[in-house]
Amino acid sequence: MIVFRHFYTVVAIAVGVQLLATGLVTAGENASNPLAAVNNTDLRVQPTTSRAQDKIDVYIDGAYMLSPKLKLKYELHYNFTDITGTNQHGIERLNIKPLYFPSEGKLGDDWSYRTTVGIELILDLGDQSKGIGVGADQIAPLGGAAFTNTKTGLTLIPLVQHFKSYNGSSNINQTSARLIAIQPFGESYWVKLDAKIPYDWENNIWPATAEIQLGKNTSKKLALYGDILIGLGSDRPYDYGFGVGVRFIY
Repeated sequence: MIVFRHFYTVVAIAVGVQLLATGLVTAGENASNPLAAVNNTDLRVQPTTSRAQDKIDVYIDGAYMLSPKLKLKYELHYNFTDITGTNQHGIERLNIKPLYFPSEGKLGDDWSYRTTVGIELILDLGDQSKGIGVGADQIAPLGGAAFTNTKTGLTLIPLVQHFKSYNGSSNINQTSARLIAIQPFGESYWVKLDAKIPYDWENNIWPATAEIQLGKNTSKKLALYGDILIGLGSDRPYDYGFGVGVRFIY
């Protein structure tokens, strides 16, 4: 299948980077937290499978702090898919998401918080004749907060975002609740749960997913991680998947 033909290349790259990495990480915010005040560029690959298609999503996932209160997140996605019955590939979309942090502080002795508001612009660059892209550009306001336990390092991030198409052939109208939980452990490891429960107002469906991530900071500037992707419920966008990522921190 298309997923497994390409995956061995990604594994080889990840193993090579791991062998080159040395040193220990210093304490700091984890870039898997979208509200972390860090600069990073991740290279990610996520193969998924369903009855309709096998798909590989290859993408750049990065962030840059424009100021202490303003962060710019960006993604560029390239897809491999066999949904049309033949193997196709091409650029899928570009996401640009500025996040503003209006407040942060302490909650008692054990917790700190940071709030955010933002808006995401999703530009569809795909070719629907290849089965790539959704056929519409979208705008998606969001809000949420991050709560971190200063003793254990546990971070909980609830977010709400609404996606609305503003041009193109598809009508998208979707509200998504998202909960991220990140727990560091050991000298430089972390585990993350990322649950997304969207409601599609156009089709009256709940295409929910969950991602479990296990990662390691191999140095101050480099991290590696793997993902398990699970589709939830009868409206799930895929059955299951997995992925790998390489993170450059600067």
